[in-house]
Amino acid sequence: METTNINIRMERSLKEQAERLFSELGMNMTTAFNIFARQSVRQGKIPFEISLDPFYSEANITRLKRAIADMEAGKNKAEHELIEVNDD
Repeated sequence: METTNINIRMERSLKEQAERLFSELGMNMTTAFNIFARQSVRQGKIPFEISLDPFYSEANITRLKRAIADMEAGKNKAEHELIEVNDD
């Protein structure tokens, strides 16, 4: 089977961590990426779940901005009492 070369850019530390992991699994980077590519083609998708951090969702960011605006406008402030404790 004819092969071809590809170049992938990634952070050096990530590459080193991946190489250590793949080595522990008994393979090199080329084998690991071939497994990834074959599974992607076989499944017709990325072979694992990819999701966004829900904290950065549009709805949550909107809610946070509204809460900040309310707080800056003096709304929703909790009143706290300062109680001094004397050690006698």
